[in-house]
Amino acid sequence: MRAEATTTAYAGIQVLFVDDAIVVLDKPSSLLSVPGRGPDKQDCLSARVQQQFADALVVHRLDMATSGLIVMARGAAAQRTLSDAFANRMVAKRYEAVVHGQVLGEPDGWQTIDLPIAVDWPNRPRRIIDQVKGKASMTRLQVSHYDAQRQVTHVTLEPLTGRTHQLRVHLQAIGHPILGDSLYAPPDVVAMSERLLLHASNLTFAHPVTGRTMRFSCQRLK
Repeated sequence: MRAEATTTAYAGIQVLFVDDAIVVLDKPSSLLSVPGRGPDKQDCLSARVQQQFADALVVHRLDMATSGLIVMARGAAAQRTLSDAFANRMVAKRYEAVVHGQVLGEPDGWQTIDLPIAVDWPNRPRRIIDQVKGKASMTRLQVSHYDAQRQVTHVTLEPLTGRTHQLRVHLQAIGHPILGDSLYAPPDVVAMSERLLLHASNLTFAHPVTGRTMRFSCQRLK
């Protein structure tokens, strides 16, 4: 199987790895993962990648405002295998974020946010914490470091479930919204960054053909 590790930029997207079964990419912020509704929402990561790799198929997504690692499958068989791996939580994902305020916790210790999430129907696409109607949602959080001058904390996040906007909702719920989060942060915190400071930094999964463990890391937020 031909494989290539690369940092080639194509159509504004960093291609980090490609072989006959997968393409691993670094999605920029403010780009849709897949097409949206309407002619003005057709430019997206999947469409750009398919111009270069016609057999590339979507396996998972990131929010438009979130940057970072995405894997696409090359062909239907690889797509089925990877989709099953994501559905069965056999894919390890980590994110980095910069949040408002000081998050308490030991630098090397993990803590768990266990709060159920539901759709905020009158204010879609927002989500809310709802102890009655919400779906079980869990996120592991580790403090990286606190910037006292800016009063922000850099954190590492591991979603144990895959709810829409889960990381953004959980961080808002514990009083530490992500900088630049126009959906969940107050105006002064939104104004602290030109973009949402949430980045998918690590991705680990079994190769859909060889079964070999594939590990990718792409740090961005400083």
